[in-house]
Amino acid sequence: MSMNSHSSLFLSESEKVAGPKDLFFIWFAANMGILGIVYGGIIIGFGLSFFQSLLVALLGPLSFILVGIVSLAGRDSGATTFVLSRAAFGLKGNFIPALIGWVTQIGWLTVNVSTGTLTILTLLHLFGVGTNTVTTLLGLAIFAGMVIVSSLFSQQLLVKVQTFFTYFFGGLTILVIGFIIPSANWGKLIEMHSGSWLTDFLPALVFTMIGTGLTWTKVASDYSRFQKKSNSNYSVISSVTFGALIPLFIIIGAGVLLASFVPDLASASNPILAIIDSGSLPHWLIVLYALAALGGLTPQCFIGLKSSGLIMKSFNINWKESYVIFFHSLIIIVVPIYILIISKNFLGFFQGFLSALGVGLAAWAAVFITDYICLRKQGYNSELLEIERARKVNMKGVISWIISVLVGVLFTKSTLFTGPLAVGVFAKSNLGVFFTLFTSAVLYLILIQNERRHKEEV
Repeated sequence: MSMNSHSSLFLSESEKVAGPKDLFFIWFAANMGILGIVYGGIIIGFGLSFFQSLLVALLGPLSFILVGIVSLAGRDSGATTFVLSRAAFGLKGNFIPALIGWVTQIGWLTVNVSTGTLTILTLLHLFGVGTNTVTTLLGLAIFAGMVIVSSLFSQQLLVKVQTFFTYFFGGLTILVIGFIIPSANWGKLIEMHSGSWLTDFLPALVFTMIGTGLTWTKVASDYSRFQKKSNSNYSVISSVTFGALIPLFIIIGAGVLLASFVPDLASASNPILAIIDSGSLPHWLIVLYALAALGGLTPQCFIGLKSSGLIMKSFNINWKESYVIFFHSLIIIVVPIYILIISKNFLGFFQGFLSALGVGLAAWAAVFITDYICLRKQGYNSELLEIERARKVNMKGVISWIISVLVGVLFTKSTLFTGPLAVGVFAKSNLGVFFTLFTSAVLYLILIQNERRHKEEV
């Protein structure tokens, strides 16, 4: 039965038959994409040593622990993430955080579709086909078409597809990386000087956290809602965390190695083509690498498109399924055309997009997780979630979100805006996201004390 066919808010216990390993394969396959290679180049660009870069590659993806915690809410309730978010924000109060979640999700999807198109162009280039507007549109049509077809997948089919991609393309990726390791400029890597832990390491870490775990919190329950309620907290959180951490650490680490002989990796309009033009890898290996990159991106887009539709449903927009698919299909075609043909500044868009939305997403995630841990571990009251009975606005969640976003914006600097306090040590540190998470969680915790005490008494 398709996920999209469920009209009720909650799955029945008979529908919740998945085990933790299903989450492992979903998140493993979803994090094999080529953007991990780009992260490696960006991390090196912060002026870090080889050791510091690998430490970022390890600690950044550990932010998937947040995804694991949000997954517990889906396991307990059988509902999607932004339906559950109504408990903390109210029906109407949930609209802005959900809108940011949707924009972030569809934005990531367009970035991944753009990257997939670049990968197809790279494969064509390897076989002597030049890159121009026609081939770009052809590559986009092929990749976007594949993604759009995936919207018809059921949850069971999605798990099977993700499992296949994990084994096949994961193995192919490891094979390619095995050949990259001896090609790396180890002398250059070892000689790289350590950067400042505050102004270089921390910005790189926060950037990686936003792009990995934090950005996926908004869809965690969409897939964990199929988990049996008897599955332990540890098994769910560890399956999600290690399912993402293993491929991300390997691929980001490979990006660090590649950056040693492809110095413009992080700034290239087509990172994969930059690797080819460096002449450091043999032709046959580049073909395998491009295929592995394409295989890694595809499952990311599969769950990205499905989750975009699920978030939109939380707005109570009563569109037919075909309208929802058409609307999202239009976006993932039009926006990549702008990125690839008109703007031609792929990574500039990517980094600015992440920085701008990271604050709003962090504020939402902190409220959601605090609400779950303090108030919902015994289950969600359906009255807080159903459209007919839900309170319109939960001022505690809304106030916490607004104030923490304002605090974060004050200290945030991106290509899209610069906060008034984003100067000196804060100009590069990305501490705005940390301040947002802390402020949001603490403020919401203070505001719910009466409700929390009542729950404990009951």
